[in-house]
Amino acid sequence: MFDLIISTLTQGFIYALLSYGIYITYKILDFPDLTVDGSFPLGAAVAAVLLVKEVNPFVALLAAIAVGAVAGLVTGVIHVKFGVRDLLAGIITMTALFSINLQIAGSNLAVERAIDTIFTSGPIMAVMGNSSLMMRKFVMTLAVALIFKFILDWYLSTKSGMLLRAVGDNSMLVTTLAKDKGVVKIVGLVIANALVALSGAMVCMEQRAFSSTMGTGQMVFGLAAVIIGTTLFRKVSFVKGTTAVLVGSVFYKACIQIAIGLGLPANLMKLATAVLFLVILVLGNRQKGGAEHA
Repeated sequence: MFDLIISTLTQGFIYALLSYGIYITYKILDFPDLTVDGSFPLGAAVAAVLLVKEVNPFVALLAAIAVGAVAGLVTGVIHVKFGVRDLLAGIITMTALFSINLQIAGSNLAVERAIDTIFTSGPIMAVMGNSSLMMRKFVMTLAVALIFKFILDWYLSTKSGMLLRAVGDNSMLVTTLAKDKGVVKIVGLVIANALVALSGAMVCMEQRAFSSTMGTGQMVFGLAAVIIGTTLFRKVSFVKGTTAVLVGSVFYKACIQIAIGLGLPANLMKLATAVLFLVILVLGNRQKGGAEHA
């Protein structure tokens, strides 16, 4: 039971990075960004190839962040500069990334046990060498999730972060401040997809494998985590949005683990995920409607 709890928390922390990205696009920018289903495996593909080439795993993470940022930039440029609707811009980039990911790493790529990841790298082994691999994964994923949570909290409190919030709430306000709302949107998409790609790279290192289909349904997972977290803490004003999203990610992963524990076949996991997401949406909308009527 203890191992299952630690494993669930580890997965929740990794996917919290993905959820942070979707929190930016969905809750802050009000931008339905389907790039996520392409930028997630993009980060994993780049990380896998670099690991196989024995590049330092921390450098591989930075590379994943960089390519994810580029993916977000492409979506932003297509939407802002070419005037393509937000949903279609994300679909175009996501579709293109599927082929790009295949070119980078093929349909599948395994990372051998002899190759170091961030969980088995020299510095981590020097500090936590006596700990089990499971505990190293738990501590490292928690640390990364918290580091980027605090970075994101800091950024959202800056002038640039305030403009990002303003674009989602009232884009005309940004224009009256003599700021280009299109550029602000692009910045938000760059940050969001950088975080999503980082999550993909972390999954690759945790599982020691890349698959071209691993991005399927990640948008749904991230949205569910965001909605769960923000719904749970709707009336708790002192809890930051990123904290709520982190909790939502862990909670959602726990629900999936419970379903597996109850004997749900693996080939029905995507169906179960979709149904759970629908239930969350319906309950969230009912709570929202009830609060408005009150």
